[in-house]
Amino acid sequence: MFASSIVRELINFGSVVGLALGALLPIVDPLGGAPIYLAMTAGLTTAERSRMAKSVAINSFLLLMASALAGAYVLDFFGLSIPAVQVAGGIVVCMIGWSLLNSPNSQPAVDHNASPPPTPDDLSQQAFYPMTMPLTVGPGSISVALTLGANPPAGFRQLLLTAAAHAVGILLVALGVYFCYRYAELILRKLGPTGTGVVVRLTAFILLCIGVQICWNGLHALISSAFPSLAS
Repeated sequence: MFASSIVRELINFGSVVGLALGALLPIVDPLGGAPIYLAMTAGLTTAERSRMAKSVAINSFLLLMASALAGAYVLDFFGLSIPAVQVAGGIVVCMIGWSLLNSPNSQPAVDHNASPPPTPDDLSQQAFYPMTMPLTVGPGSISVALTLGANPPAGFRQLLLTAAAHAVGILLVALGVYFCYRYAELILRKLGPTGTGVVVRLTAFILLCIGVQICWNGLHALISSAFPSLAS
């Protein structure tokens, strides 16, 4: 009896981990974000890019965990809705995608005498914005994390197990972010300069489309809630 109960708990734990991983990983899409990460860190050394990949992975884990555990309460406190977050975040994603889409093919030469190397504080700030939010953890993944934590189970024990399962699933996503960003240069090196440029442009266009879709989803939800007759 005790053994069967443990097995049921483990199966339930694994199903919650799989749900969190399956829901978040396709939206975060660290492999698809690797070209964008490489393009936006082109001025950094390999060591600085590696440290930033670690910072982005840690920030992603903390941001997704905070969204899953307390995000809904924070939005309620400020009177915000998920569609409003989608609209604002979609606009930011569109701006970043547009700037990358129109960036020059080659990076300009850097005058190391005129431009001092970035400080740890500069790298930390860039690691959070825009590398973590909204490029890695955007409105879509935040909305999914909010949904995961929106209906907590009854009972402290079940609540604790569910939170632990969400943490494991989000940790696996963060590890995927770290490895894809850490080895982004190695992944894209075989493509060569021309191939990398094509991948970056294509990914930037997809990022722009994702931003438009996220923004539209938020606008549609806001319009539907304000004018129910138009939704039908």
